[in-house]
Amino acid sequence: MHSYTKKRKVRLARFIVILFILLLIAVTMIGIVANRLEQSQALSAIPTEKPSNQLVEVDQLIKKYKVVIDAGHGGKDPGAEGVSGQREKLFTMSLSAKVYDLLKLDERFEPYMTRSDDTFIDLDERPEIANQMNADAFVSIHANTYTDPSVGGTETFYRHDDSIQLAQVVHDSVVKELGFDDRGIKNGQLKVLSLSKVPAILLEVGYLTNPAQEAALLSEDGQDRTARAIVDGLKQYFMNKPQEAIIHS
Repeated sequence: MHSYTKKRKVRLARFIVILFILLLIAVTMIGIVANRLEQSQALSAIPTEKPSNQLVEVDQLIKKYKVVIDAGHGGKDPGAEGVSGQREKLFTMSLSAKVYDLLKLDERFEPYMTRSDDTFIDLDERPEIANQMNADAFVSIHANTYTDPSVGGTETFYRHDDSIQLAQVVHDSVVKELGFDDRGIKNGQLKVLSLSKVPAILLEVGYLTNPAQEAALLSEDGQDRTARAIVDGLKQYFMNKPQEAIIHS
């Protein structure tokens, strides 16, 4: 009887030891599984190429404001003659190119020019370029003249009501920068404006027949300042219209 009891205790001890070993193994396995699960979750949180692609897709949805810059006159149409003999078509081409270059520096804008050299373009064709591409704005750049050399100032024309805000904002920006007399914005029955189906303005920056204003308009500094003022006006106009900040289809 004593021998049987002793053997039973030995078996029980062995069972407890085996049970303890199995428990240790189970705890160890649980720890390994938990550690691997944690590592898997950590790896899944690391950005991969897919989010990068998604960012590219979002970037492609950012609105590109299409702005058509129209350098007035050109080719066989020289435009007005200044007191120095300089013709308007050369001034408008130079200034328009500067406006174009500044807009190209801003990824929000997609500028176009109706002409990039001394070429004649019919008045009907100029607004049609903007209409065909469904542009967001059409800006025709000009300079004024008058028989009285003391007359000067900046004035801006629009034709349709949807162009009033564009005319006012760009006009104010140019007047503030150049300091010429403010001749205001006016509703003008000009062909390039009347035929436009998009917001369109014609900017008469200053008077080439006014010696002081011509000197400013033909100078590199004066044109740089004018170009910045026009671009600043365009930015202000579009940034105040966030509801339109969607991509062109």
